[in-house]
Amino acid sequence: MTTHLLETAAELRTAALDGRTRAVVMTMGALHEGHATLIRTAREHVGADGEVVVTVFVNPLQFGPGEDLDRYPRTLDADVKIAEGAGADYVFAPAADEVYPGGAPQVRITAGPMGERYEGASRPGHFDGMLTVVAKLLHLTTPAVAFFGQKDAQQLALIRRMATDLNFPAEIVGVPTVREGDGLALSSRNRYLSDADRPAALALSRALFAGRDAVQAGPDAVRAAARTVLERAGDGGPAVDYLALVDPVDFTEAPPGHTGPAILAVAAKVGTTRLIDNIPLEFGAAR
Repeated sequence: MTTHLLETAAELRTAALDGRTRAVVMTMGALHEGHATLIRTAREHVGADGEVVVTVFVNPLQFGPGEDLDRYPRTLDADVKIAEGAGADYVFAPAADEVYPGGAPQVRITAGPMGERYEGASRPGHFDGMLTVVAKLLHLTTPAVAFFGQKDAQQLALIRRMATDLNFPAEIVGVPTVREGDGLALSSRNRYLSDADRPAALALSRALFAGRDAVQAGPDAVRAAARTVLERAGDGGPAVDYLALVDPVDFTEAPPGHTGPAILAVAAKVGTTRLIDNIPLEFGAAR
């Protein structure tokens, strides 16, 4: 399969074949195996007769002051090869003025209360910028289904809520996090980690796994088990921003007697690199 690189919405409209089910995978580039898994999942979903579009766009709206917009990796040639190997028909890599033809948009999507918690509290305005570009790309690519990684769990929850609240026709599908052999969640930002940073970064996934192992003892035990791992990492460990056990629908804190699904999420700075990770959990009925 040959993957075609498109740079304008007009090219994308011309390339589309009527009657084909289209899936989209939205990325900011610097593709890795996690993205490839999303693309393969999209291909499996739509089948050989469907159409898979991968978007590559580093969205300036979701970077705050002092964040890594300028140094965020741009690897388009490599991205196209990865997308092709995973089964994409098109890579849509528009310039900023294609996505925002009037400059920075004056009308934007607001994430609401959920967008002010956890990642939103640490990165004010981030989720407004993210939802604005997702809405734009959903309009431009017109998919029947869109695939997003569960590693960005709060982002996924907000996209689902936006699609519901604003009646977007696309189905929003989450795909489980892909991890390296040592447990570290795959991320484009992992390339910033030095060899010395790596052991500290692994404390995040170890904390999540410890919390998962304590799920039968309830929410408080899950929090305590994960917190213990992070504390034992000591001064050389990650600088924790938050560790939270939340309802996956609205990212409110899960109460001590919570039953049903939950997400254990962590964010921390390792060296100069900010990492996030999470793991889904299921709590049984209260005894």
